[in-house]
Amino acid sequence: MSTPSKDSQSAKHDRSYEQSALSGPTLIFLTALDTTWRAFVPTLGGTFLGIWLDSLLGSSPLALIICLIIGAVSSFALIAHQLINVRKPRR
Repeated sequence: MSTPSKDSQSAKHDRSYEQSALSGPTLIFLTALDTTWRAFVPTLGGTFLGIWLDSLLGSSPLALIICLIIGAVSSFALIAHQLINVRKPRR
């Protein structure tokens, strides 16, 4: 009995990967969900952290503004990183 060559095994693996790949609408939904958390979590986290720091330090609204800016910049950086990865060709 002969063993399958590496090329035929690789071709089988490629076909099975293509068949198990997510459908278009599912992939779009998951990408939108991924983008949503990248936009809202850092911004809301910065907002709540700023409100908490202001109440702790009595520096209203200085900590809120600083943390909100940091959260917004973090969101921008996360989304930019995601877009760069989406544009890379897959192998």
